[in-house]
Amino acid sequence: MRARVALRLVGMLFAAVAALLPLQAGAAAPHVEEVDLNGDINNIMSAYIQSAVNRAEADHAGALLVVMNTPGGISTSMDEIVTSLLNSSVPVVVYVSPTGARAASAGLFVAQAADVVAMAPGTNIGSAHPIQATGENLTGDLGAKVLNDAVTRVRNLATMHGRNADWAEQAVRNSVNINAEDAVRLHVADLEAMDIRSLLSEIDGRSVPRTNGSLVIHSAGAVVDDYPMPFWQVFLNALIDPTIAALLIIVAGYGIITEMQNPGLILPGVIGGIAAVLAIVSLANLPVNIAGGLMMLLALLLFIADLKAPTHGFLSVGGVFALVLGMAFLINTGPIGLGVNPIASLITGLLTLGFFAFFIRKVIAARRQPALSGADSMVGALGEAREELAPEGLVFVAGALWKATSDGPIPAGSPVRVVGRQGLQLQVARENGQAKEKR
Repeated sequence: MRARVALRLVGMLFAAVAALLPLQAGAAAPHVEEVDLNGDINNIMSAYIQSAVNRAEADHAGALLVVMNTPGGISTSMDEIVTSLLNSSVPVVVYVSPTGARAASAGLFVAQAADVVAMAPGTNIGSAHPIQATGENLTGDLGAKVLNDAVTRVRNLATMHGRNADWAEQAVRNSVNINAEDAVRLHVADLEAMDIRSLLSEIDGRSVPRTNGSLVIHSAGAVVDDYPMPFWQVFLNALIDPTIAALLIIVAGYGIITEMQNPGLILPGVIGGIAAVLAIVSLANLPVNIAGGLMMLLALLLFIADLKAPTHGFLSVGGVFALVLGMAFLINTGPIGLGVNPIASLITGLLTLGFFAFFIRKVIAARRQPALSGADSMVGALGEAREELAPEGLVFVAGALWKATSDGPIPAGSPVRVVGRQGLQLQVARENGQAKEKR
């Protein structure tokens, strides 16, 4: 009996040890924190990446994995991200993924700031020549200044991590671009990986140089914790787009002008007010060109003036030109960024011209109508007797019921015409034929 009890206790002990082993192994396994740099590089993306670096440092992560797919963005935001990655106390790995992704323009600088650059098959990197917000090349002394600054910066980033600084310079000077296989062969990227798991296995134990020493990456069998961008940042990131910001301004103008011309509609004013607030939020996170903003303001003033003055649409045509130019110069995203989509600017200009042409036509038609006020505005209106007038009763005129009198009896349902008015009482006469209500 005692032997059975002893065997049972030993069995329970072994079971407890076996249950604890996986927990201990899991606790000892390194963990990697993953974030996504997907889309334009802007202020919101910069804040997101910087918070990811701080969190990885606080969690003592084995590495910070940045999965990248970007066409570029605002140069100031790029600088903030580069500085954050360079000063991270945990190793930073940039992985250009999935297939078809790219690390273009500002993305090249961010990638070269990482300790390890990996690329999935079918991805590409490069095309980082400085351009204006409108997409045109920078010229003259300013162009040379910006170009030389960008070349020096990208060469420093590549050299710090032992990569091909000469090719990085050509990516800036001549916008060269290469695929993943060539990037590894030319030592622009460190390796090509099919997926995240194989990437982490391959870089495990790698020592990465830093200015104050070196860091060792611990990633084999690591637990990958994914930290996507929070919802509120996703919403703000959608707003932080030059084209969206410009369109919000236009919608705000539409709504406010419509409400001014038709007081009491409420809905256009509400929509315009909401759009105006969202536009302010968007512009607050974008480098606004004052000249572009003033040009758009001039366009709205010309539209309003055309509604008030008999110019037959000439001011609206001028407003459309001012609007298109204002949208083109509204956002100055720097030498490596993008501005308002020019196609969107042209389409918006045409739609705006049609919008205000419609209102101008309505305003002109209203001006040509005879001005009636007071009692005279009801004289001549047609209506219908809703009850017998003998000689008093109710009539329906101009969309409302009125007390009315007549010189003779008028049966209910008969057409009537207003011939006079005394206060709130109409004087009507029987009308021959079918009455048409005056609305």
